[in-house]
Amino acid sequence: MNRSLALLLCPALALALAAPGHAQDPDVVIKRTDLGRGLHMLEGQGGNIGVSVGADGVILIDDQFAPLTPKIEAAIREVSAEPIRFVLNTHWHYDHTGGNENLGKSGSVIVAHHEVRRRMAAGGLMEAFGREVPPATPDALPVVTFGEDLQLHLNGLRLEAHHVSAAHTDGDAFVWWPEANVLHAGDLYFNGFYPVIDWGSGGHIDGMIAAVDRLLALIDDQTRVIPGHGPLSNKAELRTYRDMLAEVAASMNALVAEGKSLEEVKAAKPTAKFDARWGNGFLKIEPWVEMVYQGIKRRQANASGEKPPHRHDGESSHSH
Repeated sequence: MNRSLALLLCPALALALAAPGHAQDPDVVIKRTDLGRGLHMLEGQGGNIGVSVGADGVILIDDQFAPLTPKIEAAIREVSAEPIRFVLNTHWHYDHTGGNENLGKSGSVIVAHHEVRRRMAAGGLMEAFGREVPPATPDALPVVTFGEDLQLHLNGLRLEAHHVSAAHTDGDAFVWWPEANVLHAGDLYFNGFYPVIDWGSGGHIDGMIAAVDRLLALIDDQTRVIPGHGPLSNKAELRTYRDMLAEVAASMNALVAEGKSLEEVKAAKPTAKFDARWGNGFLKIEPWVEMVYQGIKRRQANASGEKPPHRHDGESSHSH
């Protein structure tokens, strides 16, 4: 990873991106929150995990980093002795899929969108961070993949997984338990800080807004919302996040349409209104602005049939 970008990221994310699949903090504690109806949220290092337990077994939504698997399993054993039957990945990033290999070897069936398997199997450059990701091992790959929608009927609940395109990545899915009124938003939602938008994997801020609009239309004021990162949330907080994304997108799209370079966009400070509240998490301000800019430029290049350059005028953060 480019050193200048690493210095602008929060330490936990910088370390995670520097060594995909490896937990950086041996003192990670897995925190479990009971959401009712056999559903739980696990927080540790990496993406938040959703858990369904009951007589039919355990279902996990994402699984963080490989070295954390024993701690995650120990947290699950506090509420269930049943096997982990299914792992559903919300997207392909290694802070959500790092435990796949361990769990796959133990007999869990791994499920994800088609694009998740394709990207994991291929590996390649995570362009937003200049990070080369190796191909996943066969045991880590999803063995059941879906296109737009999937349902699992287990533990007395219907689990619905729905794909959204061109948002955080091109293979995002959110998970909805309608009877329990619990939503796992995956990395469509970073609660309290600017979200990663992986433009090299098809992500785009406009797609994030469309995805969040879809979530808001689905839930009500009592819904428990598990974000991809950050604390347990609700509809009001998700709407605030959506409004931030919409204002940033309007400013950024206008600046790019005017032909502004990356450095000119940064100088315009299009996120200034939100930086105090949202700019102290995974992404600091300039990397966030650059990430949104690159996504807009990538889509613009794709629409015109041009091959997008790796570097733009004034670009200083990434090296490939």
